[in-house]
Amino acid sequence: MDVALPTLMVSSGFLPTGSLLESLIHISNEVASMERLPVIQVRNISTMIRRIKLLSSLFEEIHEMNTPLPPSSILCLTELFSVIRRVKSLIQGCKDASSLWSLVQTELISSQFHVVVKEMGRALDILPLSLLNITADIREQVELLHKQAKRVDLFVDPRELQRREELLQVMATNNEKNAKNKALVDFREVKEILSSIGLRSPLDYDEEMSKLEAEAQKQAGTGGLIVVSNINNLISLVLYSKSMIFSEEHNEKTNEAFKKSSASFRMNNDHSSSSQSTILNIPDEFRCPISLDLMRDPVIVASGHTYDRNSIAQWINTGHNTCPKSGMKLIHMALIPNYALKSLVHQWCRENNIQLIESTSSSSSDLGRSSSMRKSCEKAVDHISATKTAMDAVKMTAEFLVGKLATGSPEIQRQAAYELRLLAKTGMDNRRIIAEAGAIPFLVTLLSSHDPRIQENAVTALLNLSIFDNNKILIMAAGAIDNIVDVLQSGKTMEARENAAAAIFSLSMIDDCKVTIGAHPRAMPALVALLREGTSAGKRDAATALFNLVVYSANKGSAVVAGAVPLLIELLMDDKAGITDDALAVLALLLGCPDGLEEIRKSRILVPLLIDLLRFGSPKGKENSITLLLGLCKDGGEEVARRLLLNPRSIPSLQSLVADGSLKARRKADALLRVLNRCCSQSHSTVG
Repeated sequence: MDVALPTLMVSSGFLPTGSLLESLIHISNEVASMERLPVIQVRNISTMIRRIKLLSSLFEEIHEMNTPLPPSSILCLTELFSVIRRVKSLIQGCKDASSLWSLVQTELISSQFHVVVKEMGRALDILPLSLLNITADIREQVELLHKQAKRVDLFVDPRELQRREELLQVMATNNEKNAKNKALVDFREVKEILSSIGLRSPLDYDEEMSKLEAEAQKQAGTGGLIVVSNINNLISLVLYSKSMIFSEEHNEKTNEAFKKSSASFRMNNDHSSSSQSTILNIPDEFRCPISLDLMRDPVIVASGHTYDRNSIAQWINTGHNTCPKSGMKLIHMALIPNYALKSLVHQWCRENNIQLIESTSSSSSDLGRSSSMRKSCEKAVDHISATKTAMDAVKMTAEFLVGKLATGSPEIQRQAAYELRLLAKTGMDNRRIIAEAGAIPFLVTLLSSHDPRIQENAVTALLNLSIFDNNKILIMAAGAIDNIVDVLQSGKTMEARENAAAAIFSLSMIDDCKVTIGAHPRAMPALVALLREGTSAGKRDAATALFNLVVYSANKGSAVVAGAVPLLIELLMDDKAGITDDALAVLALLLGCPDGLEEIRKSRILVPLLIDLLRFGSPKGKENSITLLLGLCKDGGEEVARRLLLNPRSIPSLQSLVADGSLKARRKADALLRVLNRCCSQSHSTVG
């Protein structure tokens, strides 16, 4: 609520006596008949309504007299009309406002009631009771009201102060929990506090969150970042408390059901496996916190805790969106395989002669899983992740973090960029909401930061955001390419450079972006430099980005000029780099450019390498190897053709591909054999 009370004085222009009294009676009755009064400020509101009712009796009696009034009484009545209007506005504001925010502001609101009572007393100072023909009873009551109003003290309900103190302690605990993941909120205490201010049902909680959101918008322009942040903390607390308080009983039933289900699952498995797993003491870290059984397919949820896939999927599918172990709100419903723990579980099972029978939904790539089960699970997860509650939580978090990016110190910006990076890592909805919160321009600016961690977090957050196609357009519109290329060329850390290359790959999925990025004078040289200097992952990021860019013909020449060809050929021999297929794919595209073809033909080591790859390469590698050999042999490539004919391994390898290769490989191998056959015939005729 605002600190200042509205000025509604109308004494500069008096109403006619009859109209003034009618207006006073009407507004007094409106105040006296107000329903569903708020739980906060109960005593101040009830006392004020009692005063207004008493004044209403005065107004009615004066109105019934129907006699002229002295000027001082008209002035008094006009001032009282203004005061009562302010009382009505104040009580209505308490009714419409958030109960929690009113509780936090209880001293301020109490002082507003106190100011209004004092103004009522000053208005009664000029009421000439002795000149009014009213009953003795009404006169005594008004005189008493006048005395009380003159000496009234500020009243702040001690119970509300106590509740506020308890609320602030809970908020501090909740913030500590979110920051350190250690402290636990006592939801019995939270429920008691919220119940005491009228929040008793899920609908009450929803209405309270709506009122808090409205208050946050109201305060955004005037209250400052700290006030808005405090309101957002209250929203978070209500949201979190609602999910915990109203699902607690159901959660216990579900846990019990999971335990029974787990027992049944063990009984239905292979008898020897079951008996061994029950006889042996399973390490606690290998047990699912829900079923207490051995985790056959451990997965990580958004809170960071690990569960068996079957158990957590059942938990989610029954309508929960919290972590069973910590009670934290899950900001997304992705189930990420915990490969490290899975490997340890498998090793433990082998050492203890336990046959590990994985569940039918143990892997997203398991071909034996039924499509109906998969579709059912995906539908349930999609439904939960798309709920308004989850989206509101993400929106609130994103807006808060963007505010920190905009106004925070370097340390706060570093943390905010890191949290946005994590939030954007999963879920298209998250990426959309973060962009809508206005994060992209601030992240682009932070790419120029001298702080290595800020730069790294900013470029990685942009990479994650760019996975959502509409964000690609927003990132390009924010003028990010210059800054991303700067990071790619001379980033503070190798990870920042590699993620900049990955961002270019992601952005270049859109054709218009291929043109813009390819036209940047430093983009191709920077990618080639990373191809030379990066880690294995960095080399792959650079190669895939190059591939995307040279799909657009006009970019091929730039890649050749930047020195990509000899480096890509060199990488074909680098087993540690592990990007043979990526390098072949880029070379195959550069073959379509005259400068690229000329540069590729200069290599003396490429043809033997390609022949070996025809025999030992991957299916994709074989296809690109044939594409390169065929291109090199055409249009003046007789020398390459002769070298192929002289190599005893080339013809058998091509014949093998014609028989057993992929459709594309068979077609190109057959074409290359015909080219070689013609070359061989021409050689014989020349000799003849």
